[in-house]
Amino acid sequence: MYRWDFTPVLANWPLLAQGLVNTLKVTSTSLVFGLALGLVLALLRLSPRPVLSWPAGFVIEVFRTTPPLVQLFWFFFALPLLIGVEMTPFIAAVVTLSIQSAAFFAEVFRGGIVSIERGQWEAAKAVGMDRRQTLHRIVLPQAVKRMIPAFMERSIELMKTTTLVATISYADLLFAANEISQKTFRPLETLTVAALIYFVVIFAFSLAMRQVERRLAVTGETTVRR
Repeated sequence: MYRWDFTPVLANWPLLAQGLVNTLKVTSTSLVFGLALGLVLALLRLSPRPVLSWPAGFVIEVFRTTPPLVQLFWFFFALPLLIGVEMTPFIAAVVTLSIQSAAFFAEVFRGGIVSIERGQWEAAKAVGMDRRQTLHRIVLPQAVKRMIPAFMERSIELMKTTTLVATISYADLLFAANEISQKTFRPLETLTVAALIYFVVIFAFSLAMRQVERRLAVTGETTVRR
């Protein structure tokens, strides 16, 4: 019978805490850049000009359909060979996860924008607004409210994906757990504690997402899923 002993793992809690901080750091940074780039890609894909919409669509499909681990290895190992500049694990992780998230966020943005009734576009044009003003003042404020649940769902997926950055030696929570398990020879206890930490953080965020969805349901707003 296996005897569980969490004492060696709990004795290394500062390492786990730092790993969690690093996980939240790469997640939040990638989320910010991913949202900004996702909006740009969505607007380019909605452009009536093929010279803008086709390249944007190509980038979106490539990063939506290729495995994130392959993307991470490409940016960390292959890209430095092409540009002659070494990347730190953090930079490579942020670049990969930002672009990968942007590809999914772009589709969320696009779905939210096209969900706005055509009559509102025509009404804005009738009062003299151009396309940029219509997007900024009328379309995006309504679309973003509808897209909030989908954004939160993708944010949770992003945090789960960050576990891959341990493969390039970024000191996230999983990387810290692996180090502790090798040092204490207690992999079951260490990975169990790491799983519980992920569960608590992601479950708390999921509860917040449900509260937002309930409030949107009360106001009668629809939601856009990816």
